[in-house]
Amino acid sequence: MKMNKRHIWQRFIACLDPVLLAAIGLLLLTSLVVLYSASGGNWNRVLLQVINILVACSAMWLAANMPLHYLMRVAVPAYLMGMALLVAVAFFGEITNGARRWLNIGVTTIQPSELMRIAVPLMMAWYFEKNEAMLTLKNYFIATLLLLLPVLLIARQPDLGTSIMIAASGFYVLFLAGISWRVMLTFLAVAMASLPFVWSTLHDYQRHRILMLLDPAQDALGRGYHTIQSVIAVGSGGMVGKGYLHGTQTHLDFLPERTTDFIFAVYSEEFGLLGNLVLLCLYLFVIARGFVITAHASTYFTRLMAGSITLTFSTYAFVNMGMVSGILPVVGVPLPLISYGGTSMVILLLGFGILMSIHAHKKLIQT
Repeated sequence: MKMNKRHIWQRFIACLDPVLLAAIGLLLLTSLVVLYSASGGNWNRVLLQVINILVACSAMWLAANMPLHYLMRVAVPAYLMGMALLVAVAFFGEITNGARRWLNIGVTTIQPSELMRIAVPLMMAWYFEKNEAMLTLKNYFIATLLLLLPVLLIARQPDLGTSIMIAASGFYVLFLAGISWRVMLTFLAVAMASLPFVWSTLHDYQRHRILMLLDPAQDALGRGYHTIQSVIAVGSGGMVGKGYLHGTQTHLDFLPERTTDFIFAVYSEEFGLLGNLVLLCLYLFVIARGFVITAHASTYFTRLMAGSITLTFSTYAFVNMGMVSGILPVVGVPLPLISYGGTSMVILLLGFGILMSIHAHKKLIQT
């Protein structure tokens, strides 16, 4: 009986990568610790985050145990379903704070753009896998269209942060698929030339966010308030921080969105530069492990997926830390695995589950 229980337990955790899982666990524990301070000791908020983590870990476990050929099978249906939902949002979505991002499906409301964070690189990796034998410029053009369609629909909602992150995840697939530097430089030149047009299509609040990056003091109590207060919080932490639960910017209510987009400012103020270095090392460890899995992936499809998931995770961390530190515009990107939130947590851990599946099943494919 004991042997049977041990065998069941071993099968339960067999596909989970212990190295990656340990690093993710430390980040999730950090999330709960910082969230308690950021929420002013609100145990209900912490409990909700625990529930979010449990749901996300369940999704990670399911993905880790999913055979790789199943991932190939769901690529096209997931992408088509996501596109259909994005079109439905454009026509029937609920408007909240001037943005049409949510779709009411009766029992709950969903944000279809979050699904595309996984569906887009999955679809692009599937497409390149199917055409691996002879990749031409036409294939890269079609893959770019597969990326641009959801990005434009999401940017139209408007949701600049999510559209940028999805564009980044798709670009990484293009890069890893071997697109030539000449084509990349051509894309870059076209993008630079189109900046005046892009600027004219931005909403007023999006233009102001970019302008506030250059000089937030010009509207210190308005649009520049978030940036100024977060920079003060990060800087005031000094070398070792003010101490846990003793952050003045946080607990005197100067810092906005402190449980979500600006939770890094809370962490920086209370744990200082040394704490930031520890957090940065944790992120770098997760990223390095992701690259190791990418390097040992056994198929073209899995290399593209693993590389895109790892690079996108690193972009999340860089963009949020840069946003909070005042070197990037405020675009509403959460700090991965730390910020409060359910959807983002599920998508991130779903991605890590796919990474673990790629690592766990590579030997089966090779044999």
